[in-house]
Amino acid sequence: MWTRCCVSDTAIELDPNYAKAYYRRATCYLQTLRYKQAIADFKKLLALEPQNQLVRMQLDSTQKILRKVEFEKAIEMEEEKSAVERCIEIIAEGGCDLDKDYSGPVLPKSDDGKYSIDLEFVRKMIHWFKDGKTIPRRYVWEIVLGAHSYFAKEESLVNVDIEDGATIDIIGDVHGQFYDYLHLLSLTGEPNEKHALLMNGDLVDRGSWSIEVIVTALAFKWLYPTRMYINRGNHEAKEMNRTYGFEGEAKHKFGEQTYKLFAHVFTTMPLATLVSATKPPQGPTKNAILSPEGRKRYFVVHGGLFSKDGVTLDDVRKIKRIGQQPGQEGLMCKSSYLLRGSLLWTDPQELPGRGPSKRGVGIAFGPDVTKRWCEANGVTGVIRSHEVRQDGYSIEHDGLCTTVFSAPNYVDQAGNKGAFIRIDAAGTQQYTQFDAQPHPPMKPMAYASGGLASLLM
Repeated sequence: MWTRCCVSDTAIELDPNYAKAYYRRATCYLQTLRYKQAIADFKKLLALEPQNQLVRMQLDSTQKILRKVEFEKAIEMEEEKSAVERCIEIIAEGGCDLDKDYSGPVLPKSDDGKYSIDLEFVRKMIHWFKDGKTIPRRYVWEIVLGAHSYFAKEESLVNVDIEDGATIDIIGDVHGQFYDYLHLLSLTGEPNEKHALLMNGDLVDRGSWSIEVIVTALAFKWLYPTRMYINRGNHEAKEMNRTYGFEGEAKHKFGEQTYKLFAHVFTTMPLATLVSATKPPQGPTKNAILSPEGRKRYFVVHGGLFSKDGVTLDDVRKIKRIGQQPGQEGLMCKSSYLLRGSLLWTDPQELPGRGPSKRGVGIAFGPDVTKRWCEANGVTGVIRSHEVRQDGYSIEHDGLCTTVFSAPNYVDQAGNKGAFIRIDAAGTQQYTQFDAQPHPPMKPMAYASGGLASLLM
C-alpha cells in the first residue's frame, strides 16, 4: 500500500494531470484512514474528469465519513461515564431486559440472581449463531461485561507459563470469518485445564460475522479467564471499526450503546503476552536465545517491534492503555510510540534497520532489530500476526520472528491458508494449517461505511 502511494506521488510529479494516479493515491489514503488527503485527491480528480460519477460518489461517501468522525470526536469529549458504567446503569434501570419471545440458549444465573456462564451455554450459543440466529442484547452485554472484569485486572503485558503437560495455541487474525473460526476451534479444541488459547488481535472487521466471533471469544474469556487470552489488534480500535465494518455490524445487530460497550472493552485488552516454557528446551539450543532461567519464551504481539531500541518487557507491561485509542496523537506520552507505531502496526522487513511501512502507517523492522531486542530481553522469538501469509504462517528473521494468520481465503479473495501455532511446556512449536470453510451468502464488509467496501478490500 505504501509502495503504491509512493509510485502515485512520483507519477503525479511527472504528470500533474495523470488522473489514475490521483485515484490510486486517494484509495491508499482512504485505506489508512487519512480522509482529508483522500478528499483532496478525489476533488483534484473530479477537476480533471468532472463527469466521473463513480469518483463523485466516492468523494461524497468519504466526506460523510469525515463529518461523522469529527462529530463523534466532539461528542466523546463531552461524555464523562464509560460505556461500561452506562450499560450497568441501564441494566439496573430495567432498560435492557430479555426479549419475551426469545427461545434460544439460556444464560444461567448464580445463587445471588446474577448472570453467570457455563460451557453448556457457550456450546449452545455457538450452534445458535451457526444457524444464523442471534442472542438477546442483554446476554451480549453480560458476556462483554464478564470478559471486561478480567481484562481490566490484567497488565498490558500478560505472563503465561506453560505447565508440564499443558499446551497453548496462538491464533492470528480471524477478521469476522465466523465459519472459519468454528473450524479453527474444532482443530484447537476448547480451552480447558491443560490447554489455553491466545487470540492475537484483529478478531473483528472485514468479515461480516464479527459479532459472532467476538462474542464467542469473550464468552470463553469470561468462562476460562486463565485459559483464554486475547491480545488487542489494530482493528480493535474505533477508527478501524468505523471504516471496516464492525461499527456498522454492531449497531445493526444490537444498537449504538452495544457498539460503545465493545469499543471501550477493546481498550482494556492487553497489548502483548509473554508465553514461557517451564521445562528445559528439547534438542539443540546452541543458537537459541533463552530466558534468564534457561527456558524458551515468546513475545506474542499483534504488530511487531518498536521504532527505537532500548524498549524492555517492563516498558510494555507498564503502558496505560485503558480508555485509550491508538490513533490519537501524543497518546500516552512516552508510551505512544509503543502502541500505535509499534505493538499494533509494525511489520518485519528483509532489510536491516528500520524503514517506512508499506502500509503508510507505522514502521518496518529488520532482522538485526529483532535479534538485538530478543537478546536484550531474553526472548526466544517474536510471534506476531497482522499480515496475510499464503501458507497461514511464515518464519522470518533467521527464525526469530514468526507471522501467523488465521483467516483462510481472506475476504473471500486471497486464496491463502489459515494456521495456528501450538507451544508445549518445553517451548517446542508445532504449526497446523487449515482451509476456508463454506459460509452463508454474505459478502465481506457487508456493514462497511458509506458503500466504500470495494475500495477497502
